[in-house]
Amino acid sequence: MDVSQYLEIFIEETKEHLQSLNEHILILEKEPENDATINEIFRAAHSLKGMAGTMGYKKMQELTHDMENVFSEIRNGKMKAFSELVDVVFKGLDALEAYLVNIQTDGTEGDQDSSDIIDSLNNILNAGLGIANTTNKDKEVESLAGDIKTSAPDVDSKYKFRFLKIDEHEKKAIAKAYSINLNVVGLTVYIHEYCVLKGARAFMINRTLEEHGEIIKLDPSAQDLEDEKYDYDYSAFVITKDSPEKIIDAVLAVSEVKEVVADYIQLNEMELNTYLAAIKQDEIPTSTYKVPKEPGSLKAGAKVPSKQHTKPVANRSVRVDIEKLDVLMNLVSELIIAKNSLVSSSSTLHNELEISFFDQIEYLERVTTNLHESVMKVRMVPIESVVNRFPRMIRDLSKSLNKQMELYMTGEETELDRTVIDEIGDPLMHLLRNAADHGLESTEDRVKLGKDPVGAIYLDAYQDGNNVVIEVRDDGSGINVDKIRAKAIDRGTITEEQASRMSDKDIIDILFMPSFSTSDSVTDVSGRGVGLDVVKTKIEALGGEIEAKTVLGKGSNFIIRLPLTLAIIQSLMVTISDEKYALPLGNIQTVENIDSSSIKKVNGKEVLNLRGDVIPIIRLGELLDCPKGEEVDQLLVVVVKKGEKYAGLVVNELLGQQEIVIKSIGKYIKYHKTISGATILGNGEVALILDVNTLV
Repeated sequence: MDVSQYLEIFIEETKEHLQSLNEHILILEKEPENDATINEIFRAAHSLKGMAGTMGYKKMQELTHDMENVFSEIRNGKMKAFSELVDVVFKGLDALEAYLVNIQTDGTEGDQDSSDIIDSLNNILNAGLGIANTTNKDKEVESLAGDIKTSAPDVDSKYKFRFLKIDEHEKKAIAKAYSINLNVVGLTVYIHEYCVLKGARAFMINRTLEEHGEIIKLDPSAQDLEDEKYDYDYSAFVITKDSPEKIIDAVLAVSEVKEVVADYIQLNEMELNTYLAAIKQDEIPTSTYKVPKEPGSLKAGAKVPSKQHTKPVANRSVRVDIEKLDVLMNLVSELIIAKNSLVSSSSTLHNELEISFFDQIEYLERVTTNLHESVMKVRMVPIESVVNRFPRMIRDLSKSLNKQMELYMTGEETELDRTVIDEIGDPLMHLLRNAADHGLESTEDRVKLGKDPVGAIYLDAYQDGNNVVIEVRDDGSGINVDKIRAKAIDRGTITEEQASRMSDKDIIDILFMPSFSTSDSVTDVSGRGVGLDVVKTKIEALGGEIEAKTVLGKGSNFIIRLPLTLAIIQSLMVTISDEKYALPLGNIQTVENIDSSSIKKVNGKEVLNLRGDVIPIIRLGELLDCPKGEEVDQLLVVVVKKGEKYAGLVVNELLGQQEIVIKSIGKYIKYHKTISGATILGNGEVALILDVNTLV
């Protein structure tokens, strides 16, 4: 075994600690005297240092060591937190994140040098303490000297190894070691209470012990040490040619070891003579005394346990590989297809088994529905995992743009499918950067307008039926519709005649067109014309939609609607000519049976006056190039909604509601944007799924 098995845990834990540091340092900047925040920062830095040391990442360990030193002095009241320190610490966090990215990519920290950040931290520390600069090495030695306690024989209770019961095979091993002039050293190792990866730490210590001899006893067992089923100390017996003092020095060299006590293990004279005689009589070779290695365990130390005990429930939540969940989701998908097949075949069944058959169908439907819901709950992740990095981003933008601004977030606990969560971060970042750069006025302008000098940006998330809605809004200047109209005409995007007929909402939608920007200058923040079109493309690829609302002088609001899941949906099955199609149920408002004479033409386009609302009519048969049937007097119109827009889709027949599995069409054909995927029906037919968002 090697320490690489802990890499995944290290990466996840490091991400959490870095996020915690980002959040608490933002608080510290506003509340420099907040003791709870200072303690949290110190603990996170300390844990990061220990984890990096365990994994052998020296650059991360050195940087977090110096961060820990600074906050240790702040914690002790010897110096104060101030703005310059916060800036340097944020640079340090950026460097740590860069190291982590490299570790995820190729397993190493990369070539990035953070010596300038370390020097800045040391200068701040020395200035705060009022002492002359010392080298990093001096400081590290000094710190280690303060943290580590050497063997202290005056406190007998610390020597826990002396109270261990020695089994017969261990006594034989001790006697054999004595016969060939080797020592048996017992030791008790005390690990620091802040240690996070206790299992990995024990492995590192045991690997060090193995370099000096052979471990013949571990208490707790090797399996318990690996499973972290121990407090912060454990004991061991080692057959070695070295002295206890040398063993102590070797173990103390491992980071996060708080204290080590050790001494020789000896048998009384009668026991020693008895076992030596037995060894001589049996001529047992030395290797006999090697305790069998436990497969996959930390070390070849303890006996193989005769019975595997169930681990106690320490935590109700687990990290699950998304690929495993994808396999599970695919199985559920196939199960639903099987259920649909049974439902389809039941329509032709007419015998005495019919009632029993339908009971089984109902049962299967309940099972598949519950299984689907359970899997979806496992896949759901709070949106907090995406949005928690935005306060830091807004803080940095405030400094780079020289604008005062504050981010207010609600609904971070709202859950979304993991697949959606992984993709939504970049679009939200684009919208927030646009709000900071384009939306909010400068501090001077806000004061002149009688507004609060500190601009407000809001990020709100909430569930609405089968969708999650995320709103990004600000209290800035709003979107200047006239400016967009003039720019669009000037660039030839629209003609003046088209502009005169377009509503303000239609004009605002031009912002989502590729390479369209109203910014007069290109900055690092925005103005390159690659923001909102990318946002729209990404969100629609996730099966969602985005719309913008604005009030000039009051602010803007970008509203994103996303489906809870992308894998299994409720749909309305329809026929268009003789072909079957699926319409997502979430978009459907009503189904109307209307006279064909009710449809009128306005500007060459068909519309319907439905209870006072004028909605455009889309003949799906013509759009999809289906064989045209005879004109009928009565038309079936499915009224769908996208944001505030409505449209009536003309279909030939309704087949009913059905739970369908979305299958990607993949690279086999280049399909039209109106098709979002396909599904397999109960009778084996393939039906295409229409993307209402692109139709409306």
